[in-house]
Formats: sequence, C-alpha cells, structure tokens
Amino acid sequence: MKVAVYTLGCKVNTYESEYAINEFLKRGYEVTDFSDDTADIYLINTCTVTNTSDQKSRKMIRQARKKNKNAIVAAMGCFTQIRDNDNAIMDYVDVVIGNTDKSKIVDLVEEYIKNKKKILNIKDVSNTSFDDMEMDVFNTRTRALVKIEDGCENFCSYCIIPYVRGKVRSKKPERVIKEVTSLVKNGYKEIVLTGIHTGHYGSDLKNYDFSDLLIELEKIDGLERIRISSIEIVELNDKFLNVLKKSKKIVNHIHIPLQAGSDHVLKLMNRRYDKDFYLDRINKIKDIRPDIAITTDIIVGFPNETEEDFIDTLSFVKEVDFAGGHVFPFSSRNGTPAAKMNGGLTKEEKHVRCKKLISVLDGLEEEYYKKHIGKEIIVIPEIYLDGYLTGHTDNYLKVKFQGCEELIGKTIKVSIEEYKDKILIGKVL
Repeated sequence: MKVAVYTLGCKVNTYESEYAINEFLKRGYEVTDFSDDTADIYLINTCTVTNTSDQKSRKMIRQARKKNKNAIVAAMGCFTQIRDNDNAIMDYVDVVIGNTDKSKIVDLVEEYIKNKKKILNIKDVSNTSFDDMEMDVFNTRTRALVKIEDGCENFCSYCIIPYVRGKVRSKKPERVIKEVTSLVKNGYKEIVLTGIHTGHYGSDLKNYDFSDLLIELEKIDGLERIRISSIEIVELNDKFLNVLKKSKKIVNHIHIPLQAGSDHVLKLMNRRYDKDFYLDRINKIKDIRPDIAITTDIIVGFPNETEEDFIDTLSFVKEVDFAGGHVFPFSSRNGTPAAKMNGGLTKEEKHVRCKKLISVLDGLEEEYYKKHIGKEIIVIPEIYLDGYLTGHTDNYLKVKFQGCEELIGKTIKVSIEEYKDKILIGKVL
C-alpha cells in the first residue's frame, strides 16, 4: 500500500511526520508524494498556530479526500486536537488523533484497515506523558532533528499552543543521548534539538536541565554541530551562557523570538521580559560569540499596538542587529486572552507594518551575509545539482560552490567571493 504524508507547521511536526514515515516503511508500506492521486493512505500532520494554518489544514484534509475517495485519510496534530466536533473536517477523515499517541499512528491506521470503523482518538493533553519516538535515519543526508520536549506553560496572551500541546514534558536524557548517538553513527554530523518550548527541557525532571543535556551531547564522538531550533531569552541563564562559552559544537546561530520591540506590547503579550532584559542577554551572548547570527520572530499588529509601539520595534530590531527573522501579522485565536482585547488593527494596517519590518530585517540579513565575503568558512554540503553543491555554515548561512556529489556530508572549507539572492557564492579551497 502507498502512503503520502503532508506536514504543516513547526520542526516538531516535521520530526513527528518523519517518525511516522519511518514506521510505515518498516512495515512494508511504500511512501509516495502527497501529489500522488493513487495513494492508499493520506496522513496530514496539522497546525493551528494562526488562522492561515487552520485554513491550510482544512484545505489539505479536503484535498486528500478528493484525490482518492477510496483512500484512508488520517489527520493528527494541533488543528485536530481542538476540533473533534468539527463536522466539516470529521466527514473527510477516517482516523483522527490530536497531540497524543502520534507514535501509534500506524497501529491506528491498521486498526481502521482491519475494522473499517472511524477512529477518533483525541485525548486530554493537560496531564499526559512524553510520547516517545526515536529514529536513527532522517530524510536529509547531513542534518537530523531530534525532538527532546513537548508542551508549553508560558501562556503568552496570543498563543493557542499551550492549550493544544499541554504541559512541558521531556524525553529522558538517556534516550536523547542514545538517539543522537545512533544518528551520528549513521553519518549525521549536525543535530537540531527541537521542542515546543525547547529551552524548558528538564523542568519536569529531577535536578537536570537543558544545559546539562548540552554538556552530555558535547561528548558524543563524531557529532560536529549542535543546533537549537529556537529558545526563549528568559532561558538563556548564566549556566547556559557558560556552556555556550565552553562548547566546541553548539553552532554560531541562535533563534530567539522577540515578538515585539515595545515594552507596552510585550506586557500585553505576557512575554515575561522587557527590552532591557532582552538586550542585556543578547549583549552577553555577543561578548561570548562576537560573530554569532541571532535571528528572531516578531508579531505585528497586536491589539492596541500604536504607531509609536511599532516605531519602537523597528528601532529595537536595528539596535539588536539581528541577522534575519520572520514576521507574522497578529492572528486572533479563540480561547486566548488576546482574542478578547479591543484595539485591533485592520488587515491593511498590519500588511503595511509587516512590509516595513520585513524590509528592515532583510536589510540586516544582507549586511550579515556580506560580512563574510572574502572570508574562509566551513560548510557541510547538503544538496548537489548541476555541478554545484549547496550547504550551510554553522551560523546558518547558505553557501553554493562547485563540487562533486561525493562531497555531500563532508566538512568543506570554502572561500567566499560574492553574495547573491540570500546565498554566498564561493570556491573550495
């Protein structure tokens, strides 16, 4: 039987989908592209972080049913977690789970194949355990994701995720180390640690935190790069900074969400820090790693965000000197405190502000890229096409250079000659 998987949303979803694909393959299924109209099973891993995510999740579920009316359609994830009574979706699917038992998705699909009875397996996430998954291969040849944590307890006023992912729960350290060791033995030189609230790893463990895990991963032979998918500024404590200072493997890139460069808006967002705290931590990081790339996420058009607030954000982004970032227009999520706030901006106002902020961030990103022209940098190639290799540096700059396919996964020193369209062009030394 042929299986097609479509993933929406974050790196955690990517990891979970990859796990499902591996489990289907182990049981003899053939994996095909989601565009294949002849697949026997369609699995959609959904997202609900914004209204756009909801729309895409609905669209892909309906699209799967239209592709092949005789196929089995399964859906899981954040969108389905809170929509077990959504007939517009439930009429299209045969197997539905939320954010628990994702590791059992193949078992549930096979149960449906056997009994032909719709399965609705959506459980309360408020007090659940970590859903253990483990892989030794990934869909890329050089970089692998490892999910170490699930859940969030920050309750930012705009965010639905704590309600659909539940409390923080961590993968046991020994299981993380075992999984990373297996991946490294299979040729993966870079590991990306990911979670819903990655930096809160270990808060449910006894006398063990994220920094302790990083220290142990540092010892794994053959592992060259440890990348953190995203981490909150309040989690960059002195212990973490000390680990960063001593580490030879934590990459020169950290993604740290800002969300707003106005203390007024940060307070409305319940972000638990102000600009002074954020900038102080950034400066401490840059004292340790002067050339580090710091990227971010920012929400534009939060309720009661004034023109002055937005100007503060533009100014603060420049002051921090980010190496790039993602901009999102505010999206009201039912069930969150922000959904009840007045003072919302129009769609047009949010669009104008997004465009201005994106322009600033793109300019800062270009400046950061161009700093590396004329330098020699280390690249691990990931893709070969038409005589050229493309890969990333440890500070996540995209680099393209001439070479052969055999160099994929190798550690290559490249001399950078020019910058073009968010790519550095160079030649192998």
